[in-house]
Amino acid sequence: MEVTIVSRDTIKPAATSSSLHRHQKPYKLCIIDQLIPATYTPMVFFYPITDPNFNLQQTLANLKNSLSRTLTLYYPFSGRTQNNLYINDFDAGVPYLEAQVKCSMFEFLELKEIELLNRFIPLPPFRKETEDDHDLLPLIAFQVSVFACGGISIGVSLSHKIFDGVTADTFLKSWAAICRGDHDEKTMTTLHLNLSQASLTFPARDDLPQKYTAFVESLWFQEKNYVTRRFVFDAKAIATLRDRAKSELVPNPTRVETLTCFLWKHAISASRLVSTGNSQRASLVAHAVNLRRRLNPPMADNIIGNIIWFATALNNHTDEAETTQLCDLLKLLRMSFEGFDNDYLQTFCGEEGLGAFSKYFNQLLEVMHSLESPPEIYGFTSWTNILSEIDFGWGRPVWIGAGGSVGPAFRNFIVLVETQWGNGIEAWVTLDKKQMAIMEKDPQFLAFASPNPRISGI
Repeated sequence: MEVTIVSRDTIKPAATSSSLHRHQKPYKLCIIDQLIPATYTPMVFFYPITDPNFNLQQTLANLKNSLSRTLTLYYPFSGRTQNNLYINDFDAGVPYLEAQVKCSMFEFLELKEIELLNRFIPLPPFRKETEDDHDLLPLIAFQVSVFACGGISIGVSLSHKIFDGVTADTFLKSWAAICRGDHDEKTMTTLHLNLSQASLTFPARDDLPQKYTAFVESLWFQEKNYVTRRFVFDAKAIATLRDRAKSELVPNPTRVETLTCFLWKHAISASRLVSTGNSQRASLVAHAVNLRRRLNPPMADNIIGNIIWFATALNNHTDEAETTQLCDLLKLLRMSFEGFDNDYLQTFCGEEGLGAFSKYFNQLLEVMHSLESPPEIYGFTSWTNILSEIDFGWGRPVWIGAGGSVGPAFRNFIVLVETQWGNGIEAWVTLDKKQMAIMEKDPQFLAFASPNPRISGI
């Protein structure tokens, strides 16, 4: 399959507003933005085009023009970070590529090699960006790819320095609305965007200890031979697993909780089989939690930035002869989630928030140092309630790809994505190559997980 880049541009906020941007004050990061490493999250949205009257050239022009107008509203995304404190230089713009694909979308969606998905995004996914380059890196980049015989994909690389999943969803829905003409830009500016609340609620600190940012980076990155695989859980499989995961403490586990613990359980089992002399390591899950709805009063989805933090659950059940039960892992995870209540989260707010983050890190380090050997760490994030409605005027995407091959240092990470059909969930799983090879052959795992099936519903 050939994907040929035919043009490279830099899209800037609409020219009519450029003078305004030059007088904008620097956009302040929040402390969570400061703590999260600079790395690019990939998303690729696939849209089959069957309308015989579809005007490709007009559509491509409209995508670029509407993006420029959207960046007028979301001007920080067109800038560059400085000193891990704020965003400035709003006229720097965002990379924008157009490509041609020498196959049909339906051929590609057979998904024989998901690594090919990397050809549809503008920047390498989940690469460890060097600190020296942080102030030069774009915060978002795009690649629009046109398939033979109809179809368009829109690949997006989003810097986690400013984008969490809800921020991405809000921005992309705004762009799509402007592109299809279903919007009122004055209304969007005044009612549907909040550029300051994150930094007011979780203010950045110029005295943030470097050891905390380094610690978070060590949780995300570790040099190893990682591979990414896609597994699909249909509605029936999820329902059966939820039933098995029930307990008196957790009588109604959610889909995300259940799949998180199912994947955690089988990652532990695979790790024990490949370990040599270290088979009794504890394991820790760090699951991203959207804080917006957990605060009282709740924060709106239009507040941009990283309004997330990580609920951690430690499994210290190290007896290799025993099997960790799904319901036991789910109890650990549920207790971790329930700890993120308003009273706890309020301690992270305001100028005193650094103290709460310090306590969080110190407690986590204390637990890790108390173990005989460093625990295995598995990161999880869920996109199950976002991104599925990004409609540029051609309907919903038929499929959302979450990255085919990550950087060599991005450790043990799982993204859960809602399928666009059948009420299922896709799990994009990044693990050590040997660990993955065992999990891919585990009959108890494969009884529920379908490895990389072709896309249905098209």
